[in-house]
Amino acid sequence: MSDGNIDLAAEARAQAYALPLDQLNPGDPALFRTDAHWPILERLRKEDPVHYTAESEYGPYWSITKYNDIMAVDTNHEVFSSEGGITIASQEGEEGPLPMFIAMDPPKHDVQRKTVSPAVAPANLAILGPLIRERAAKILDGLPIGQEFDWVDKVSMELTAMTLATLFDMPQEDRRKLTYWSDVVTAVPGKSPLVDTIEQKMQIFIEYHAYFTGLWNQRVNAPPGGDLISMLAHGPETRNMEPREYFGNIVLLTVGGNDTTRNTITGSVLALNQNPDQYKKLRENPSLIPSMVSETIRWQTPLAHMRRIATQDYELGGKTIKKGDKVVMWYVSGNRDDEVIERPNDYIIDRARPRNHLSFGFGIHRCVGNRLAELQLQIIWEEILKRFPEIKVVEEPIRTYSSFVKGYESMKVIIPARA
Repeated sequence: MSDGNIDLAAEARAQAYALPLDQLNPGDPALFRTDAHWPILERLRKEDPVHYTAESEYGPYWSITKYNDIMAVDTNHEVFSSEGGITIASQEGEEGPLPMFIAMDPPKHDVQRKTVSPAVAPANLAILGPLIRERAAKILDGLPIGQEFDWVDKVSMELTAMTLATLFDMPQEDRRKLTYWSDVVTAVPGKSPLVDTIEQKMQIFIEYHAYFTGLWNQRVNAPPGGDLISMLAHGPETRNMEPREYFGNIVLLTVGGNDTTRNTITGSVLALNQNPDQYKKLRENPSLIPSMVSETIRWQTPLAHMRRIATQDYELGGKTIKKGDKVVMWYVSGNRDDEVIERPNDYIIDRARPRNHLSFGFGIHRCVGNRLAELQLQIIWEEILKRFPEIKVVEEPIRTYSSFVKGYESMKVIIPARA
């Protein structure tokens, strides 16, 4: 970390502790853009782990910041409902929250999730594995040596888009549409280089919807197949869903299959650069790759939060959460809780229990594609270590303006030429 970054971190810490507790708003996306959210979450864990923000751009909401409290909320879907949306920005009663199975409660959630889960089941991952490896090798072999390039664009986006296009059984030449649409879904108009206005965002959604309507029409008139679209088009519980609900599930599968893995691939390179002793350890012992992958998923926490709505009054941490209140589980904070995770701010690729993290969620909404995410990360690093002694990050990454997707717009790197 450069001296400039140390100064910025110290300034963020001073500001986080200077504000009155009731004025803390951990959901401010500007904090995540500048990587300044850590001291606010640290303070909340210490002083007010069940915290109420009365005024924010999202309205009032509760922040749950400790690991065990997050687990208690995430595993209690009867009290903490997903209906209506999973992000802090979703407002009750607002026009147009898209229905999708992650934003549903049982029984509807269960049958829709069950319909698509075979696509990421172990049998299908065994088929996908060699294809992912072949693509990863081709991507890495095409990288420039001794020249700066954007790792996000050339590697992270490319591998995840290829995999997701395969899961949808859509033409590979269209794969970057998935990257674009996924970014538009989570973009804040006026703060993202992709969209300036909400009207522009809605126009892009129309094009996105039309494309996947075309795929639905193809698959519904063809014999059942093993891709996600065909599964939805032929599944007994999903074949008669409303077009809007189908599109909502496509949005979920696009963002879930794209953003999270892509940002962890980038995060792994950044984390190893920031912790050269761990990078050395990995080079000397590639069998640590699975453990490193899990540690990176914890350290990165690619989705910073999930939100719920209380269905009844409920006491947590000595506070009374009222029926109808918005409750935000800060996974990114729970993953740094030193009461559960030893030395949580350190990146340690050979932890005793590296999968002890919240990044995939818990309970009925645990990430359906978690094994596919781990598989892609393991394969890309197996192929990296075969080829490159080092990947150097040459400047601070540009982070996403979002308190939901904790990711990167770009990250410049260089692969040094071999001596």
